[in-house]
Formats: sequence, structure tokens, C-alpha cells
Amino acid sequence: MPRATNAPASRRRRKRTLERAKGFRGSRSKLFRTATEAVDRAMCMATDHRKVKKRDYRSLWIARISAACRINGISYSRFVEGLTKANVDLNRKMLSEIAIRDPEGFKFIVEQAKSGLA
Repeated sequence: MPRATNAPASRRRRKRTLERAKGFRGSRSKLFRTATEAVDRAMCMATDHRKVKKRDYRSLWIARISAACRINGISYSRFVEGLTKANVDLNRKMLSEIAIRDPEGFKFIVEQAKSGLA
């Protein structure tokens, strides 16, 4: 009986890994073992950084809202408390967009928040 190898599948697996490692520096894109380690690490980092990206955007939105609130004479924390009490359901992404693109509309929302605090 002839010796059976797993050559086609192995070659495909190695090729897939080296394709993913394209663009890495030096042996990380050329040698299979090094490329495997680099690709595994890159995949882990990609997963982690998708989570971090969400955090980064939320903090950006909060910074924008806070700046707009200060212009209108209220702190961010008091603004959010006022919105909660006034039953205004707008997420931070939309609030930051309104603050940037429609300052008059944001001023109206701030007034609602202030009335919710009173």
C-alpha cells in the first residue's frame, strides 16, 4: 500500500496562514512557524481592539457632549441626570451629532435637561 500524506491539505493550510501574514515584516511573512505565531497574535489583538474601539468612540462622544454642555452652562453629569429625569431617550452618539451639527437643537435639549432637574 502506498504511503498516504496529507500534502494537499497541509499546503492549503500553510498557504492560508502565509496569505494572512502578507504585509508583516521580515520572517513574520515568510517562515511558516513565525507567521503562524504572528497571525495568531494579530487575530487575538483584532478581537480585543474591536472592543476597545467601542470604548474609544463612547469617550469621544462624551467629550463632545461635555464641551457643548459647558458652552450652555451645565456640566455633563448634571446634563445626563436632567435628561434621565425628563425622560429624554437619546444615546450619546446622537447627542454628540446634534451638538456638532445643530447647536440650536442641542440648546433646546439642554433646556429640557435643566427643566428635568428643577
